[in-house]
Amino acid sequence: MAKIIDGKKISQEIKDELKVKVAELNSKGVEVSLAVILVGNDPASTVYVGNKKKACEYIGVKSLSYELPETTTEAELLELIDKLNKDASVNGILVQLPLPKSIDEDKVIQAIAPEKDVDGFHPVSVGSLLIGQKGFLPCTPAGIIQLLKRSDIDINGKECVVIGRSNIVGKPMAVLLLRENGTVTICHSRTQDLKSVCKRADILVVAIGKPKFIDASYVKEGATVIDVGIHRNADNKLCGDVDYESVEPIAGAITPVPGGVGPMTIAMLMNNCVNSVL
Repeated sequence: MAKIIDGKKISQEIKDELKVKVAELNSKGVEVSLAVILVGNDPASTVYVGNKKKACEYIGVKSLSYELPETTTEAELLELIDKLNKDASVNGILVQLPLPKSIDEDKVIQAIAPEKDVDGFHPVSVGSLLIGQKGFLPCTPAGIIQLLKRSDIDINGKECVVIGRSNIVGKPMAVLLLRENGTVTICHSRTQDLKSVCKRADILVVAIGKPKFIDASYVKEGATVIDVGIHRNADNKLCGDVDYESVEPIAGAITPVPGGVGPMTIAMLMNNCVNSVL
């Protein structure tokens, strides 16, 4: 039986710690504020933005909400970002992705001032991550590191395999594991004999975007399995990239879906917001 890594519990611990820090800042007359921009009415994005607002309210961060219509032009969005960049009372700017197809996401990400890039997606943030300088860390990979550390799972010297090479999860995840002295392999759609590579892993991070793709045949006995995926199955129930029922009996530790990685993303976003003024 695997140890269940409880992302809800750990994210709550982090938010409680941040709540204390924000109260201390407020007592010194310092306010933390986050501007959240949502373009269009994508249902999943609307839920994410709602959860971010709730987290801000809980820890005492001022939330500024900009809900723009689907017809918003790229120029209008860039103009709003420029205004928020220049507003000294705004500490963090978050543009909820995905954006409508008519807007260039890369251009929008690069328009956010690096010192306000609480998502950690700006090229300056990514460069700082790669060379180990101070900067905002992307929230999901940073949350996974916290899940491991706060569950007493040692990364030092361990064989770590990351499945997926996206800019948001896979690549930064590999760099953060390397920072913790893991020996890291990144797998992707062109990896040969994926199964044998995965079976070497002491820590397996799955961000592949395919429901229940990784079953027990990919997992070494006693390995820690971190499932980043989130999907709805035929019964409309949430599931991950890992076939939980098959893998849980042989894993040493595993994250459930829901309640594993998901809550950590917002907790680490809040952490970045607070760090923007520290």
